[in-house]
Amino acid sequence: MSSNKEADLTTAVLLYAMRCLAEGDQQALRAMNFGPKELDALKEMNLADLYRADALRVHCLQIGLNRDVFWPMLDHLRHQRESEDLQRTLLVADAPLEMMQQLFGVSSREYTRWRRLLTLAPAVGRPPELNETDTHALWYAWQDKVQADDKSTLTAEDYLDLQQQTGIGLRSIWALVQRWETYGEGSSAATSGRVVENGP
Repeated sequence: MSSNKEADLTTAVLLYAMRCLAEGDQQALRAMNFGPKELDALKEMNLADLYRADALRVHCLQIGLNRDVFWPMLDHLRHQRESEDLQRTLLVADAPLEMMQQLFGVSSREYTRWRRLLTLAPAVGRPPELNETDTHALWYAWQDKVQADDKSTLTAEDYLDLQQQTGIGLRSIWALVQRWETYGEGSSAATSGRVVENGP
């Protein structure tokens, strides 16, 4: 039996109403204009009745858009979509687990699952130590970003920007920046015993 858009709408709302009834959500049922008689009729319905509704090309609903809810909902969905896109970009760029945990609250299980879905090679070992030239380049790029934006910690977008500016891998960037943030901007130590000459 083929369904149609009217039947799909009716079935979806009736299923929602039946769930509200089962959970005792009287407020939601009243908002949909279900009164005592309608609730009694709803109690008698079963899945076979919903299946039969697929043959109907009418619906018994008055649909209205609540713009006060609609736009915040779309903004929330857009924010989630952009956040997930950013997380995928970071993972493809080989972001370490600690970075994803701190920036997005990603668990180790989620991290592993996403890497498998993205067919990324397993991350093994520590990032390679940078040479002095790359260390200096990253230090100054990080300092410029911190001072320009007047921030103490970087965002996910900032880390991607540093990677694009310096060409250094995210694992190394994360490890060094975390070390520098721990030591403070006034520290003269870059990392691994190297001193950043003319550094702040």
